[in-house]
Amino acid sequence: MYIDAAAAAFVAGLLAVSPVTSALPADRYKPKRHVELGPRPEYLIHDMDEGPLKDKLASCLDREAVSSKFSIGHRGGAVLQFPEETVESILAGARMGAGIQECDVAFTADRELVCRHAQCDLHTTTNIVATPLGAKCTTPFTPASPDGHPATAKCCTSDITLAEFKTLCGKMDGYNASASTPEEFLNGTPDWRTTLYSQCGTVMAHREFIQLVDELGLDFTSELKLPQVEMPFDGEYTQEQYAQQMIDEYKTAGIDPSRVWPQSFVFSDVAYWLENEPAFGRQALLLDQSGDTPETFPAAVANLTFYKDSGVRLVAPPLPYLITTDENDKYIPSDYATTAKDHGLQIITWSLERSPPLQRAAAAQDYYYMYMLNGTKHDGDIYELVHVLSKEVGVLGIFSDWSATVTYYANCFGLF
Repeated sequence: MYIDAAAAAFVAGLLAVSPVTSALPADRYKPKRHVELGPRPEYLIHDMDEGPLKDKLASCLDREAVSSKFSIGHRGGAVLQFPEETVESILAGARMGAGIQECDVAFTADRELVCRHAQCDLHTTTNIVATPLGAKCTTPFTPASPDGHPATAKCCTSDITLAEFKTLCGKMDGYNASASTPEEFLNGTPDWRTTLYSQCGTVMAHREFIQLVDELGLDFTSELKLPQVEMPFDGEYTQEQYAQQMIDEYKTAGIDPSRVWPQSFVFSDVAYWLENEPAFGRQALLLDQSGDTPETFPAAVANLTFYKDSGVRLVAPPLPYLITTDENDKYIPSDYATTAKDHGLQIITWSLERSPPLQRAAAAQDYYYMYMLNGTKHDGDIYELVHVLSKEVGVLGIFSDWSATVTYYANCFGLF
């Protein structure tokens, strides 16, 4: 979900499609009836402080699990181990019970929609720099220099066509700043993730994402990513056309709007959907990243009144906006959380398990825990956080990089 400073600057400045043949065989994937949660939930429970919550969660260890819409697959829901925004991540997240699946939407040179977390992240999330397509990148690969300048590259979906995009392999997000060759640049996966399943992730057009998730019987959440090129693109492709195209792909596929949760960081995108596609706009998530410092956080809270008055129904801030700590270093709802609830706004939050192991995350003042560092000690605190988000904040759902964690909690507490 996180957007960089350049993309955030675009927000402040604001913002027809040809057929594509799917590479996914028709009806290949069926709804997953048997959910598998693996060892991580039990590991987290074992690491918790003693108390009623630990006892309750431990009592559910031998239960059968089912998918839950409370569990939202962030970039597929398995990106601790699988390349993000790929078929493989979605299948793994679905197997771990994610009831809603995400595609972050960007556009190609021929204005087709594809699943990428950012328009210009191909150099860190695919193998493009080590292919002939690397020559088409906005900034082709440049090796690290002997005087200490890091290796660089910038490759965007808008640099290539859909057909070219589909030749790429998804990989674990990361790069090697010391690389002297394109192949070396592809390395750089954080040591708390893995490359075990990062062989050649299957990248997707947005239409293929819709087909796959529909066959799995799950809900959809597509995020309209901020363009990192000047709009209108090619002088005529406007932000409104981009926003409409994303919705049109659901309509063409015959998807009921009740299964779709569109997202954007741009208020005008959400306002556009509310006015022009109300059946889809009623479940649109306004992503909020306007309170990332103690100085800007009060304004982010104040903005909730404007959002409510403008017809927004759901806000989606990051985890730290919703939680702070009390005098005993326990997680409690923040002013943002209580204000949103007072206004009747529904809340979805992001992104659990995006961070390193929590002891390291706290020491590094990790973004996702920045306003609750005093209460963050060890990995078992993840379930303490989820519990407060569920029972005291009342979130509708939680995006996670490892869906089993949230699915387990949802099953134990009957959240379906």
